[in-house]
Amino acid sequence: MKFVKLAAAAAVLAATPALANEQVVAGATVTGPEGNAVGTIVSVENGQAVLDTGKHKVPLGVEMYGQGETGPTITVTKVQLDGMIDAQLAEAAAKRDAALVVGAEAMDAKHAPLGTVLEIDGDNIVLARGGDETNKVTLLREYFDATDHGLMARLTNAQIDAAMAQAASAAGSAGE
Repeated sequence: MKFVKLAAAAAVLAATPALANEQVVAGATVTGPEGNAVGTIVSVENGQAVLDTGKHKVPLGVEMYGQGETGPTITVTKVQLDGMIDAQLAEAAAKRDAALVVGAEAMDAKHAPLGTVLEIDGDNIVLARGGDETNKVTLLREYFDATDHGLMARLTNAQIDAAMAQAASAAGSAGE
């Protein structure tokens, strides 16, 4: 989702890119075009500054910030930025939910086959790993995305295997 957030914000903010801006540092308060606070920069790393609006943490390229009298600025208000991110998240969730149907094939985060959706019970998605209905795993809806390549889990097969092994170990320890 970070990419989605970045893409949405970058499209609007690209109208006024800034040169190197020494004001873009962790802890700096960012203001919008009306002079009101948009949020606080929580980290700056690899050319990205994460702006915390209080509702969303939005990664933006450091070149997206302008220089103001009291600190860094951006070309949108807090309400506008939160609205853009809300819209992107809603669109992504709608696409994910449309792709999450019984019978859909899912891949893991590395594009490896994960399994077939067997059942959807609210936010619990039951998959038959490798199409084997005796090898089931349940993942929460929030761990899936709809991509150009199809339904994708945000976890790798290795991460799922490790979590299942840990759960089995904990269950075995509880029974002793």
